[in-house]
Amino acid sequence: MPKGYWIATMDIHDVEIYDKYRAANAKPFADFGARFLVRGGTQQVREGQMRARTVVLEFDSYADAVACYESPGYQRAKDIRLNVADGSLVIVEGYDS
Repeated sequence: MPKGYWIATMDIHDVEIYDKYRAANAKPFADFGARFLVRGGTQQVREGQMRARTVVLEFDSYADAVACYESPGYQRAKDIRLNVADGSLVIVEGYDS
C-alpha cells in the first residue's frame, strides 16, 4: 500500500502564534502516525516560486494522511494557522513500485 504525504509551503507572519499551531497539531499527527521528513530548514528555489518554509510529512497510507487532515484535532490546529500564515498544502499518494 502506498504511503501518503503532506507537502506544505508557508510564509509565516506571526511566529509566536504559529508555534501555538505547531503545539496543537502534535496530537493529531501522533494519532495518525505522521513523521516529519522535512520541517523547515535551508532550501534553495531553483525553478518556479516557493514560500519561505517547506514541510513534508509521511503517513503509513494515503487514507491516514487524508483522515489526519479531516480530523477534528487537526481542524482545530488549522484554525490557529490560517490567520498567521499563507501557503499551500497538498496531500499526495506515494509511489509504490
